[in-house]
Amino acid sequence: MSTLILVFHPHLKDGSRVNARLLAELAAQGEDDIIVRDEYAEYPNFSVNADKEHELLEAADRVILQFPFYWYSSPALLKEWEDEVITAGWAYGGGHALKGKELKLVVTTGSDAAKYRKDGEYSHTMEELLSPFEVVAYKIDMNYAEPFLVQGTATIGDAELDQAAADYVSAILD
Repeated sequence: MSTLILVFHPHLKDGSRVNARLLAELAAQGEDDIIVRDEYAEYPNFSVNADKEHELLEAADRVILQFPFYWYSSPALLKEWEDEVITAGWAYGGGHALKGKELKLVVTTGSDAAKYRKDGEYSHTMEELLSPFEVVAYKIDMNYAEPFLVQGTATIGDAELDQAAADYVSAILD
């Protein structure tokens, strides 16, 4: 199964301890059927090449959107990417380019998981906050997989990060 990992982290190379570690752990596995793209490096001016993205998406069996959770949502480039790439006539509205492919989210949050509960500080669950991605998957006939979350990244210790990285590799390779 070919996997395309699209990473939407504006500081992947100069500030991300957790996402960079997850990707390094995956790279150490040496898998040939996984393509990882740093979308902020590809599109620093937000000029998304929809044709290139279509080509990559069409070649993949599974698509992973990986990003840090900013203000209860995704970074801006991911929204721009959705607007430019998930288009009528290609993904829906007569087109079915992504039908049957799996969509999985890998999301990191600075805050602990306990804050993302109905009775938590934010009064909303991660499932609720990520539901727009599930609806998009439904709209374009993709199979929405359970998201992989690494929470509490602002205070994560080395041992916890080691475990998260191992779990990430398992989630990607399964």
